[in-house]
Amino acid sequence: MLRDVMESDLPIFFAHQCEPEAHRMAAFPPREHDAFMLHWRTKVIGEPTARKQTIVVDGRVAGNIGSWNAEGKRLVGYWIGREFWGRGVATAALSEFLREEPIRPLSAYVAAQNVGSIRVLQKCGFRQLGSVEGGPDDVEEYCFQLDA
Repeated sequence: MLRDVMESDLPIFFAHQCEPEAHRMAAFPPREHDAFMLHWRTKVIGEPTARKQTIVVDGRVAGNIGSWNAEGKRLVGYWIGREFWGRGVATAALSEFLREEPIRPLSAYVAAQNVGSIRVLQKCGFRQLGSVEGGPDDVEEYCFQLDA
């Protein structure tokens, strides 16, 4: 289900992040094409301490998942194409990813309105630490952490 990210995955990831309901749920505005590609090539693929994986379902790219260092924490994040929502893809991908990600604690931030992602984190053993306001449009976000 998880494999290394390939350059050919990036256009699919771009389309996923352009989906209006997806970026509303994530409270993360879509990037323009060139900015998206530059970000992925330099700050994701090009970052040696980041772990990045493509989520594959039935031979199709369903999304991406990764971990990286920021603000003194190890963060995890994922983005699933809308056509794969509600099928357990995010939970299965995160569970698989966590078996290979050795660093703990592991943190995640999720927009308060993203009930599906909150549930995924909870199913995978993350606990909510609190909430923060900020980011795009001052949306409330919850901070989750996995300790062991």
